[in-house]
Amino acid sequence: MNSSPPPPSSPAPPLPPLREVIARHGLSASKALGQNFLFDENLLDRIAAVPGSLAGQQVLEVGPGPGGLTRALLRAGAKVTAIEMDRRCLPALAEVEAAFPGKLRVIEDDALKIDPASLFDGPYAIVANLPYNVGTALFTGWLTGEAWPPQWTSLTLMFQEEVARRIIAEPDTSAYGRLAVLAQWRSRARLAMKVHRSAFTPPPKVMSAIVHVEPTEAPGGVSMKILERLTEAAFGQRRKMLRQSVKGLPGAIAALEMLGIDPQRRAETLSVSEFVAVARVLTSNR
Repeated sequence: MNSSPPPPSSPAPPLPPLREVIARHGLSASKALGQNFLFDENLLDRIAAVPGSLAGQQVLEVGPGPGGLTRALLRAGAKVTAIEMDRRCLPALAEVEAAFPGKLRVIEDDALKIDPASLFDGPYAIVANLPYNVGTALFTGWLTGEAWPPQWTSLTLMFQEEVARRIIAEPDTSAYGRLAVLAQWRSRARLAMKVHRSAFTPPPKVMSAIVHVEPTEAPGGVSMKILERLTEAAFGQRRKMLRQSVKGLPGAIAALEMLGIDPQRRAETLSVSEFVAVARVLTSNR
């Protein structure tokens, strides 16, 4: 006797509009957690498209909130691991998880306390509308590992536009500083798109922007920790000449002079490659 064919799999349950989810779960953006919610699905799909095709790719999302960007990443075919510390949002994320079986893993925790590499057994991309109050700390943490290239393939991150400008800034500009050097010395950073404040609920007081970062080949002979210390000292007193700002870093003045860099210059006038050259000398002298 011929067995009858198995019944077709049930389609994923349709997801209600995000505004309806927010209202039903009584959610509101927490200022203390740096939250601002995005509801525009077309905009969210555009953000999810910035890193290129995500079909079958592992993606880390930090601070998904009610799951707006999460939905867009899943629609793009990604397998998403989302870290959310606001347990009020977990029921809404559970609905997204049910709509995309086996494609979403939600971890209730503080992303600052987690090494993303411990969550994945292979390469992954990071895509996130970062909470404003921890965005820079998370970003610098992902940039400053000694091992390079990193396990992440790209970073696609929402920042306040002012922070985004600091990441892509060029030397001798007011926005140029430590963040630019850390982002550019072994990565390629670009401003992918601007996001108007009116796109958020509640609207923040500032404009936002998406920054996309891809790792490049790291210059040889440079310790990340030494470059961090050098840039921290140099930009910690950016109004002062280098001979004053880096004098507490052993060998720094001698390294500047050896490289023909005038110690009377200020930190913002040094190019990324000049900072790398100084860090290389300091690394070799350890």
